[in-house]
Amino acid sequence: MTVAALYVDPAGIYAGKADCWGPDRDARTYDGPHPVVAHPPCTRWCRLAGLVEARWGHKKGDDGGTFAAALASVRRWGGVLEHPAYTDAFKAYDIPAPPWSGWQRTLDGGWVAHVEQGRYGHLAKKATWLYAFGIDDPPALRWGRMADTETEAHYGTSWCANKTKAGGEARLRVGKAAAATPPEFAELLLSIAAVAGGGS
Repeated sequence: MTVAALYVDPAGIYAGKADCWGPDRDARTYDGPHPVVAHPPCTRWCRLAGLVEARWGHKKGDDGGTFAAALASVRRWGGVLEHPAYTDAFKAYDIPAPPWSGWQRTLDGGWVAHVEQGRYGHLAKKATWLYAFGIDDPPALRWGRMADTETEAHYGTSWCANKTKAGGEARLRVGKAAAATPPEFAELLLSIAAVAGGGS
């Protein structure tokens, strides 16, 4: 089944595997008919959004409607939306925070989950929240929180922190690669979307 990948690099990990909607196509205008994997921009919703607003004036939550459109597409056509763990977008759109392990059913008939992309090959933990819709039985994921010692040994850290604790030894800085989706995780998201059916 064809899947649409929204807010992605058309030459990136989803190239040739999905109908890619990148900067040259406004994903807010997606009108089906395929289920979606949605990666709406997160910079106005993440844990640093308040700092960015205070320093540069970019208003927290002002993402041009990208998250709202991605959520609407997932609910209409089925699929899965990915955002950083602890994103303020979930609260803003009445999506419950997921548990540490397992999928949790939401009142609107969707599912939420917490997963760390480090378990799928990312250089950092990259804790992630998923919202899926149109799925009867979501697949088991690689649950659990990775210890800092585990990421030190194998995965490094994200761009926004380089020590495990005050005075600790500096770790690898991932830099721009922090935004990348590991191939195995992208395949997982595509597999979830491929069996999804939309709502209304």
